[in-house]
Amino acid sequence: MANSYFQFKQFRIEQDQCAMKVCTDACVLGATADVASATRLLDIGTGTGLLALMVAQRNPSAYIEAVEIDEAAAAQAAANIAASPWASRLTIHAQSLRAFAATQPAAFDHILCNPPFFRNALRSPDAARTTARHTADDTLAFEEITEFAHRFLTPDGKLTVLLPPPEMQQFERAAAVASLYPVSRLVVHHRAGSKPLRHITTFSHQPQAITQQNLAIYADHAEVYSDDFQRLLSPFYLYL
Repeated sequence: MANSYFQFKQFRIEQDQCAMKVCTDACVLGATADVASATRLLDIGTGTGLLALMVAQRNPSAYIEAVEIDEAAAAQAAANIAASPWASRLTIHAQSLRAFAATQPAAFDHILCNPPFFRNALRSPDAARTTARHTADDTLAFEEITEFAHRFLTPDGKLTVLLPPPEMQQFERAAAVASLYPVSRLVVHHRAGSKPLRHITTFSHQPQAITQQNLAIYADHAEVYSDDFQRLLSPFYLYL
């Protein structure tokens, strides 16, 4: 059974009301996204509020908004944010992305998203977990994310997304329709040389040559975190 909370060095994530708990790949996304120069950021489908809080820790001048359609998760994310050192710079919107778009928000310098990705897999009997893990016309489709980013990113803005490799290929096709182009990719592996687990891809309005890096979570032949992973997550994880 997952813990009811996850304690980071500078904040705590309570997660008993959220379908999707704190996970390693989401932490990698929060630690690697290029947010240093952004002043307005958006976390789409924030869940526990994890990405919004990691970004707030990394960028002390950023104002961060977050959207979450599940009411219980949005309430818990709001509580996590209220208990953090950065509550004055974060806002939770308990609504769908479509409803949030209808409010005509100001443009964002960076949008982060760890979207649902099981398009054709067996559905969970837990409705909240299904919403968090599966795309659907009435929840959060790839096309809706890319269309929103096309409309509400600044001209130099970036969209960074975490997905498994096959789903990232689908997402890239949706992004191309919305005139968004991949500019960097982090390939996350269990160990160096193993099958890729996740792609963390950044998109922009301007096409350019894509750069790619690799990250192994674990060291070779040992159940310990790799040096690269430890350096990346040491500002966040208590035990690094």
